[in-house]
Amino acid sequence: MTDKTSRGEYETRLDPALWAYIDSINAWYPPEIVDQPIAKQRAVYDRMCRALRQPYPPGVVAKDGVIAAGGRDVAVRRYRLAGTAPRATVLYYHGGGFILGGLDSHDDICAEICAGTGFAVLSVDYRLAPEHVHPAAFDDALAAFEWAAATSSEPLVLCGESAGGNLAAAVAQATRGHPRAAIGQVLIYPGLGGDERSGSYAEHANAPLLSVGDIAFYRDVRSAKRQSPNDPTFSPLRDKDFSGLPPTAIITAECDPLSSDGETYRDRILAAGGKAWWHEEKRLVHSFLRARTTVPAAAHAFASIISAIAALGRGEWPY
Repeated sequence: MTDKTSRGEYETRLDPALWAYIDSINAWYPPEIVDQPIAKQRAVYDRMCRALRQPYPPGVVAKDGVIAAGGRDVAVRRYRLAGTAPRATVLYYHGGGFILGGLDSHDDICAEICAGTGFAVLSVDYRLAPEHVHPAAFDDALAAFEWAAATSSEPLVLCGESAGGNLAAAVAQATRGHPRAAIGQVLIYPGLGGDERSGSYAEHANAPLLSVGDIAFYRDVRSAKRQSPNDPTFSPLRDKDFSGLPPTAIITAECDPLSSDGETYRDRILAAGGKAWWHEEKRLVHSFLRARTTVPAAAHAFASIISAIAALGRGEWPY
């Protein structure tokens, strides 16, 4: 785990304004907490999210519901702008390493995406590990897509951050032949199952807020017995076919072990003849979305993400 008391090479590699954010996150959710029971991790994470939560932008309203899916209910929260008809629906899959988070942890982020795009946003409360190992989260993510495709007439855009980016990519790959296939996807520092021996995994193995040790921990907790690493619903980069995917925008952080996954995913889609764009936000770290209200660089990055979602939802390719 990264020593939270020592900034090391990152003292000067990161945006200076980011250190106050990193210190505040480590005060709430220190690196060593991954050695604590999952229930305690969730309680601390949830308290942190409540403390950092921002109010809804004017005009955003939200309503909770459930999707019946194969004998289980998947909780969802739908955001919209009052008095307007959305031109698209964004399916949003939250982060949290497949063990943390839910509708409340990313509530303000979804509300701001709704306000910034004018689109409806459907946040999906997929099942978490270790109680529900793979493919439970993927199955719920897919069920939400199928429900949205069957019940709405608006174009669909897939979006997710971190673990949610993995789910969005996996759903895009699984539904590329669907009559209502997504018209775009936006992945925010996603973990896609890339080569952990090279690239950002090696260069930023001990980056603040996410290390390769953390990644291994989350992967192991999520894995079923005899989990195949080549299952594309588990690791989207292990797919053998990247054709037919929707136009894709990937935004990663420079000082994040997962950044190379975004670059590799872009390259695979381009090689298959698709549209993909990858941008690495310099001097930022994993989870920078939560720094959007205090760190100008993170705010700029979030604005770019919203612009990407808006363009893809309108059927435009801005890159």
